[in-house]
Amino acid sequence: MSQKTMEVVKNLDIKRYMGRWYEIASFPSRFQPRNGVNTRATYTLNEDGTVHVLNETFTDGKRGFIEGTAYEADPQSDEAKLKVKFYVPPFLPIIPIVGDYWVLYVDDDYQYALIGQPSRNYLWVLCRQTHMDDEIYNQLVQKAKDEGYDVSKLHKTPQSDPPPEGDDAPKDTKGIWWIKSLLGM
Repeated sequence: MSQKTMEVVKNLDIKRYMGRWYEIASFPSRFQPRNGVNTRATYTLNEDGTVHVLNETFTDGKRGFIEGTAYEADPQSDEAKLKVKFYVPPFLPIIPIVGDYWVLYVDDDYQYALIGQPSRNYLWVLCRQTHMDDEIYNQLVQKAKDEGYDVSKLHKTPQSDPPPEGDDAPKDTKGIWWIKSLLGM
């Protein structure tokens, strides 16, 4: 059965998209720590138009993180299809690994977003706050379902309120699972 073409956001306002997003739910990766909490992403616009990506999660009180760069897959297109490049291993930039980051939905106020990939094996529900109203969450889940995702695989990510301050926590160098998640490994 051939799946329909996935609809993605057009004319994404990249400046408004910058800042911190909290992971409300995602498709678990077998490499992702099962007890990872307070997972979040922080995006910062670089002078050259690319985006600095900082992904963080907390496992047993330790902060795991990885940094990368996002850029438009096709600068001529108005679709919000980005590529995200990380280096493996995170602390020794040698091998660049590139994954897809497609913005399937973002609200007019840029407060919540749905992120997918062409494989449909990975899905993220993001929000500017640590918690999302059920009604909005259910709308995003329905949108994902309409785009051909198996939403039964969605796993809610525990978030504490207030969220932890990133730099205070002990470091954890196991950030490599982020890359494996992006690649669908």
